[in-house]
Amino acid sequence: MTIVKLVDTNAQNHPDKLALCDMETEFTFQDVKKKSEQAAACFQALGIKKGDPVAIMGQNSFDFVFSFFGVLKAGGIVVPVNHKLTAPEVDYILEDSQARLFLFDGSLNGVARGLGQKIQKLSMDTRTEGIDFIGDAVAGTPLFTPIYIGAEDMAQILYTSGTTGNPKGCLHTHKSVVAAGITGAMAINLDVNDRMLIAMPIWHSSPLNNWFMGITTVGGTAVLIREYHPLLFLEAIEKRQCTAYFGAPISYLMPLKVIPHFANFDLSSMKAWIYGGGPIAPETVKKLVKSYRSDRFFQVYGMTESGPTGTILTPEDHEKHAGSIGNKPLPGAKMKVMKDETTQAAPGETGEIWLKADSMMKAYLNNPDATRAAFMDGWYKTGDMVRIDETGYLFIVDRIKDMIVTGGENVYSKEVEDRIMEHPGISQVAVIGAAHADWGETVHAVIVLDKETQVTAEELSAFLAHRLAKFKIPKAFHFISELPHTPSGKVMKYKLRQQFKNQ
Repeated sequence: MTIVKLVDTNAQNHPDKLALCDMETEFTFQDVKKKSEQAAACFQALGIKKGDPVAIMGQNSFDFVFSFFGVLKAGGIVVPVNHKLTAPEVDYILEDSQARLFLFDGSLNGVARGLGQKIQKLSMDTRTEGIDFIGDAVAGTPLFTPIYIGAEDMAQILYTSGTTGNPKGCLHTHKSVVAAGITGAMAINLDVNDRMLIAMPIWHSSPLNNWFMGITTVGGTAVLIREYHPLLFLEAIEKRQCTAYFGAPISYLMPLKVIPHFANFDLSSMKAWIYGGGPIAPETVKKLVKSYRSDRFFQVYGMTESGPTGTILTPEDHEKHAGSIGNKPLPGAKMKVMKDETTQAAPGETGEIWLKADSMMKAYLNNPDATRAAFMDGWYKTGDMVRIDETGYLFIVDRIKDMIVTGGENVYSKEVEDRIMEHPGISQVAVIGAAHADWGETVHAVIVLDKETQVTAEELSAFLAHRLAKFKIPKAFHFISELPHTPSGKVMKYKLRQQFKNQ
């Protein structure tokens, strides 16, 4: 099965059924097929051929969806790009992926114009001066020419950061993306009558592959919010009678904090409240169950490399095991916890999660060394350390790769450290995650200044503003005289986490 085949099958089986909508506009499955093929014809006219990467940088819009399917119908490979990145960060992805075309929201014109890479550009959803608009380009193209797409053909390059700080492209086939959608659908029993709210950024691997593709797999309806907002989130569920939603923990907590009439919203249509990007503490789960008047909460854990597919904590397990990432893998996956490369961890012990999944990536793009290092006998080594409690449930205790998860966004410490070290007044820096009740973690930088140098937190924030996406910029800067090191010279970040955990 391919993603292209799913689009065609839905249009054939229920052409007039609602496939895609926001608060006002609606598209049937036949509409989606037609719009996608118009986009595909446009891309073909621009020279996109089978195997050509096409970068898409935008928020949750109809144009993103039509372009996503259109690139695939033209035989291209979709490269989703975080719409919060700066021009230098986007340049790296465009160069590494060898993208042939850059599609972007008109509101991101500043980033598009700041790119150093020479690449064809089309603005989506709104016009921007001096750059062609996709609506005009589509209107002037000939009919779509279908081409053969196989299940093993590449469909996506999903970028994720590594310990070196350089983003790595995860190569996913049509088969692996469809498998990720089936995993999502099976995990919460989605069917043709369901309406999945997509309010988290659709370019993220889980919203895109597990949940948008999951609802597409079963022929249900995807409800889009361009960008998450607590009020729009509640209004969309009520108006569109949504039945399922996936979001970072903060997206559940924000409405309780800022919407005084929260209790007045009718959320009774919902059958699955899914969260990921970090566990929720037991006391917080109890608060959510009471406030949302539902016990249908699912915790999912996975990696971009795995599709994402990983583990699940079901509603039935939340009362006793909230804070855990579950004790079993999602459908289509296998999981084990390893103390080392040959010994599995037992209850009461700590180890690294290893995964196998039908949705697993083929490899890291242009990085055979990293690919070899990531796998052992077909198992993907996640780099996440978990404790197994006496009943077999898993609790994340640390991240080998020093990844920080803040509001559902992944931040890798090395990348932030490298940008901070570009400031002439910095001698040493260590970036850590500090626990936060709402955001899961926030980014903190512990800094040693050069002698006789005076640098303030405000100056560093301003310095980083054009070097890093906003969510990667530290929320706190701590200035100390020296960093704690091991005898071999490595920074002991666990000591820094202990020292600054309440600051």
